[in-house]
Amino acid sequence: MKANEEEKKKFDKALDDILELFNNLEEDEPIIKFTDDVFENIELAKKKYGDETVDEKINTVVREMLSWLDLDEDNEDEKEAEEETEEEEK
Repeated sequence: MKANEEEKKKFDKALDDILELFNNLEEDEPIIKFTDDVFENIELAKKKYGDETVDEKINTVVREMLSWLDLDEDNEDEKEAEEETEEEEK
């Protein structure tokens, strides 16, 4: 690839920017850490039934499991605590 001095500088700067972005990437932490056997079974199921079907089934199961938890109550407790703190500050 032929380039003049200005083009070389632009390319060098762009490469430095890309390397800086790469070096500053954060580790992607999964929300759910599946055990190896579960992860392998998910992969096998996706090969057999397709990504969309397996994703839908997993979401259905997780949604149902989460419905057993009283998640709204925790939010209410936090709101009440915040309101009490605000009243105390006044």
